[in-house]
Amino acid sequence: MGRRVDVADLIDAAEAATLLGLGSRNAVSVYRKRYEGFPQPAIEHGTCLLWVRADVVQWSKGARR
Repeated sequence: MGRRVDVADLIDAAEAATLLGLGSRNAVSVYRKRYEGFPQPAIEHGTCLLWVRADVVQWSKGARR
């Protein structure tokens, strides 16, 4: 069984980009490739990727960019 998350805590690439101070949602895919520790999406269904907000926030506090 997978991790339980509240759907209200899920964010898409656009919101992840905003939290990270990036210029576009496309930059999130660059971060996924560039930073090995970047959080994995909680939901990945085709091209739909959703992250847990707290995971992205926590990563951004400790990431060296």
